[in-house]
Amino acid sequence: MRQQLMEILRLVVTGTPGAGKSTFVRAASHVGVINTDRAATDETAQFKPQTTVAFDYGRVTVGSAIDLHIYGTPGQSRFNFMWDILIRRAHAYILLVAAHRPEDIPKAKQILAFMTNQVKIPMVIGITHLDCPGACAPEEVLLRLGYIDSRQYPFTVLVDSNSQLSVNMAINTSILALLLSRKKGLSNDLAFGHSVRPLEYQETPVAPKAKVASRQR
Repeated sequence: MRQQLMEILRLVVTGTPGAGKSTFVRAASHVGVINTDRAATDETAQFKPQTTVAFDYGRVTVGSAIDLHIYGTPGQSRFNFMWDILIRRAHAYILLVAAHRPEDIPKAKQILAFMTNQVKIPMVIGITHLDCPGACAPEEVLLRLGYIDSRQYPFTVLVDSNSQLSVNMAINTSILALLLSRKKGLSNDLAFGHSVRPLEYQETPVAPKAKVASRQR
């Protein structure tokens, strides 16, 4: 019997420094993660010792049909040339937003605007660090990102980058957004309508991984 070829999809995970991108990629990947962490030398050093300067890379098998390549971007805007390189070949992306750092949400909004200007592909908002003191509610995060009308919310997930199950939910939501865009007859070069409310999620079909990272970065 002829073996079915797996479809290769590329998912970009982006967001501000400390939103949980590197931890997300490590928690998701079924193979050893490639990272380019270096000592932080700017204001990022105040809350994390190292930061990504090029990209994080991991892979995960989704069911028997999808080979998902995951790329985590740098957080600082001075590395936006890497944002451009990574997003142009992506099929979908996740914007991680740290709820406990409301001062960073305008920066997250700028990243969202940059990505939207570069490509028109399915996008998911992943809200992280909701368990931290002073964290904004998900609705407030979306409001600060510019989503005033709840009927126009994008796909939104609550993400704990330390939890494999939570990361799997976010990955599967991104794949769902992509499949729905295809079903609507949209290509990766056309806009995906932000008309879906945040969903209730069930356990996902991403294969399990033995070890999960212990710290969000």
